Amino acid sequence: MNSWQKNKVMEKRQLGNTDLQVYPIAFGGNVFGWTLDEKKSFEILNGFTEAGFNFIDTADVYSRWKPGNSGGESEKIIGNWMKEKKNRHDIILTTKVGSDMGDGKKGLKKKYILQAVEDSLKRLKTDYLDLYQTHFDDESTPVLETLEAYDQLVKDGKIRWIGTSNMSPERIKESLETSAEKGLPSYETLQPHYNLYAREKYESEYETIALGHGLGVFTYFSLESGFLTGKYRTKEDLKKSPRGGDMDKYFDERGMKILDALDEISKQNDTTPASVALAWLIQRPSVTAPIVSATNLEQLKSIIQAPELNLDSDAIRFLTSQSAW
Repeated sequence: MNSWQKNKVMEKRQLGNTDLQVYPIAFGGNVFGWTLDEKKSFEILNGFTEAGFNFIDTADVYSRWKPGNSGGESEKIIGNWMKEKKNRHDIILTTKVGSDMGDGKKGLKKKYILQAVEDSLKRLKTDYLDLYQTHFDDESTPVLETLEAYDQLVKDGKIRWIGTSNMSPERIKESLETSAEKGLPSYETLQPHYNLYAREKYESEYETIALGHGLGVFTYFSLESGFLTGKYRTKEDLKKSPRGGDMDKYFDERGMKILDALDEISKQNDTTPASVALAWLIQRPSVTAPIVSATNLEQLKSIIQAPELNLDSDAIRFLTSQSAW
């Protein structure tokens, strides 16, 4: 084990109103089967868990977008890894349903969810999920039907808790109200797009719901597809990564201000911009754990340092004001 791998002082956090206890970083499994093959995926998963972390996020659709893939690649890799390590019960495991898997396989109808969970469990080589999430809403399906499907899965012991991701505030509220009225499982977590750059939508539309209902929040695109690592400074830098082509939009005055602020705070704390950006998220009152991916051990190092980085109030205020929307 590398000397940097064991996180020194790190406390678990309760995920919403569930009994799930997670360390304050979730690993995003979207890279498995996409930019990482199985061998490299195992290396990163080993590094992540050897550092003391336990929360892994994936989805049935990962990584269908890669040419030649059909979806389910990430779940299969995670399943193979857990089987090899014999560590299923040490992991808080979450996957998602609702994305377009091709051949008409998508949505949130009860019949589809009941089949999709079986497919995910098989790929993950497990008989239960700690958390099962609605990945994308399906407004053609009443929230009651979706919640009744989840209710059956909870009663069958196949899932323990449920959460949601890409759903309008109105449909989240309707779902929470329906669960309360009908005595059905309730969404206990929210997975929003939120970070130091992408703040407005979450803070203006979702944060009050999360705080008001005690939802566990774990954020996706926590480093804004790599922009907040500081590795993209010029248009030339965009060629460095498969994601680089989407970065043009960040090269505005606000984007540069955020990078300058991250540089300043990271120098003060002898750490990386990525660690600072994640530490800011971890210290947000509504956030339980940012989701982050890494494709090599050096990137992983920045990620696992973040929970140890206790930014002082001046640093938090500075980052918050420099990234104001």
